[in-house]
Amino acid sequence: MAQCMKKVASENPELSDEERNLLSIAYKNIISTRRSSWRVLYSIISKTDSKTDEIKISCVNEYKILIENELTEKCMDMINLLDDILIPNVSDLSSNVFYLKMKGDYHRYIAEYKSGSERKEVSDKSKKAYESAMEIAEKSLVPTNPTRLGLALNYSVFFYEILNDVEGACSLAKISFDNAIRELDTLSEESYKDSTLIMQLLRDNLSLWSSEGVADLEREGDNEESIKVGG
Repeated sequence: MAQCMKKVASENPELSDEERNLLSIAYKNIISTRRSSWRVLYSIISKTDSKTDEIKISCVNEYKILIENELTEKCMDMINLLDDILIPNVSDLSSNVFYLKMKGDYHRYIAEYKSGSERKEVSDKSKKAYESAMEIAEKSLVPTNPTRLGLALNYSVFFYEILNDVEGACSLAKISFDNAIRELDTLSEESYKDSTLIMQLLRDNLSLWSSEGVADLEREGDNEESIKVGG
């Protein structure tokens, strides 16, 4: 399906909303299975004693590298399609935000398994794409727009998982959720389900991350005479 949608996009870059969503789903399905496999392999390696089970570690690590190579290939396939065809030919602001969000997402997926300078490089590209998308979204899309909310959700996950910036993740999630709540009455029936679902995910993440932040402060309090929050 991914190759079929890639062909559609290459022949007619001005995708309809339905075609755009099909393209996104097609590639997401390919990536999601590999990301899940990578997490399982990473967990096995981290829980296995390399001194007593060297053969197991070697085999699992070899397979993990294979998955990483496949992920890089698939992610770059999507990124190149966005850079070369979809983004240059976009004509409406909502689609532009959607594609820039996708660009940020696929760089983020690569950053998940990279390290050192490679992780820094791809993280910077992800952040730049998300920032560009946010700049457009805040000027052109209402706070309850599903595309804008989806961007806020994924960008906040980037802050949390890639940058390890809990405060930044919570701030973005809270601002986006609060702005949407204030304009909830303006939601159209067409987008109500999608928007409220993403708002729920934002709230869930915010609750989880906030509780982890409190737990971290409590742990720090056990080891420090005083704690200064902010400032």
